[in-house]
Amino acid sequence: QVQLVESGGGLVQPGGSLRLSCAASGSIFSVNAMAWYRQAPGKERELVARIANSYITNYRDSVKGRFTISRDNAKNTVYLEMNNLKPEDTAVYYCGMEARAAYVIDYWGKGTLVTVSS
Repeated sequence: QVQLVESGGGLVQPGGSLRLSCAASGSIFSVNAMAWYRQAPGKERELVARIANSYITNYRDSVKGRFTISRDNAKNTVYLEMNNLKPEDTAVYYCGMEARAAYVIDYWGKGTLVTVSS
């Protein structure tokens, strides 16, 4: 079993920055990619950023140029650096691990809340 624990969420003013972390532990045998998703109230969960084992990254259009995903394999940790935050970025952010098929999340963290408000 794999456990994912997110941290780093909180309240920030528009234009501010936050850095989210996701630490993985447990039976990590095969990882295809790691990803960050988010879910705002009343909305579906959406992919924010993804980093494959090849270190190729993908971002949703609304966060390109503001968010950066990275990973530290030695620490089994993935990060999401978020800059120039906007109120529409407010959501619960979830870390996900793809162990088998691309864009299919096999393990989820419990999420961390990011609130962007003045």
